[in-house]
Amino acid sequence: MASNTFQLGLSQSQILELVKNTRTLREAFEAGSLPAVAAKLQATLHSLENVRLDIGITGGPGSGKSTFVNAIRGLGDEDPNSARTGVVEMTVEPTPYPHPKYPNVVIWDLPGIGEPTFQAEKYLQRVLVDRYDFFIIITSESFTAKHAQLARGILRRSKGFYFVRSKVDVDMAASRSRRPSTFSKEQVLSQIRDDCLQRLEAEGLEDPKVFLLSMFELGKYDFRLLEESMVKELESRKRHALLVALPNISKPILEKKAASLRQHIWLVAAVACGINPSPVPGVKDVACDLYRLIHSLEGYRRSFGLDKGSLGKLAEQMSQPLHKILDTVQGPKTKVTKELVVDLLGQASRDANAFTQELLNVPALGTLATCGISFATVYQMLRLSLDAVVKDAQSVLMQTFDSSDQ
Repeated sequence: MASNTFQLGLSQSQILELVKNTRTLREAFEAGSLPAVAAKLQATLHSLENVRLDIGITGGPGSGKSTFVNAIRGLGDEDPNSARTGVVEMTVEPTPYPHPKYPNVVIWDLPGIGEPTFQAEKYLQRVLVDRYDFFIIITSESFTAKHAQLARGILRRSKGFYFVRSKVDVDMAASRSRRPSTFSKEQVLSQIRDDCLQRLEAEGLEDPKVFLLSMFELGKYDFRLLEESMVKELESRKRHALLVALPNISKPILEKKAASLRQHIWLVAAVACGINPSPVPGVKDVACDLYRLIHSLEGYRRSFGLDKGSLGKLAEQMSQPLHKILDTVQGPKTKVTKELVVDLLGQASRDANAFTQELLNVPALGTLATCGISFATVYQMLRLSLDAVVKDAQSVLMQTFDSSDQ
């Protein structure tokens, strides 16, 4: 039985399921041929990193849909490549906005549904409904028959959708101003939610789910619940694409990102050791593709908002000097270099012998371990590096919370 100190990202049943999906891959594992395994897994890794995800954002004029297109991509309304926003309808045709870090994740700002003669079927044909993985239907006031009509049309196409009631922060401020002595946040939220549900049910929608959001304070209210629903209902590759692209605004999101990335560490390690490996200088018996590892480590930092651009933007948003945020980061504060990866591999190799023995207890990976110490060392390095990145991201998040409370 494997040691308790070794927790593999995938369960044994999940690994075996992946292996048995391809006969050639299974035979490669059984033969213990790491290059053969890696050649098959390289295509899987490429597909995972480049899978396309298209999300359609729609709603009435002034509902905040264009602001949401920006916010979910981690942008402000005035940032470069942001969607145009305004109190009147700004979007005439479906407009794609690729995520600035993950261009395979595309958020579409769709034309509004405010026309008096709105017809869902014509609208869905116009926006090419089949191109989207799911839709988000936004209103800043009450849901109407138009929203319900659109939802039914989407359902008929076997597509998913989510109702979002935006500008909750505006309602909060107005209620607090009118009733300062009796104001209750929970009561206001309950009233808004009940109104949304009642109106949608009155239009014939069964058990509608509505998420209450503030586009300018995305981490508040129901965004976490919306994120959980979106992630849960996507197939695994697209789920991963959405998770790594989500803004880092809560600890649960950080944890879900980490869990998804941990599931693929063995995949990255196999490819790095099996495709174009070269001896690592100063690290005995370890050969791998250092540039693949640089790419992966930079990807971890990018997903958790620890790259230079993200930290600089965060400092600007918080009106703090960049060095104050960097002080909370324990990991590398500059670009990932070949020298850094070699150093990390050297640290990981100290425990590689014991780690290799642990891998031997996992049926699907034991053959990889017998191919040498390289896989175990690379796997260990990636696992420890991801843990360090997550810890830094949590520290930055806490710094953000502390500053916003002041």
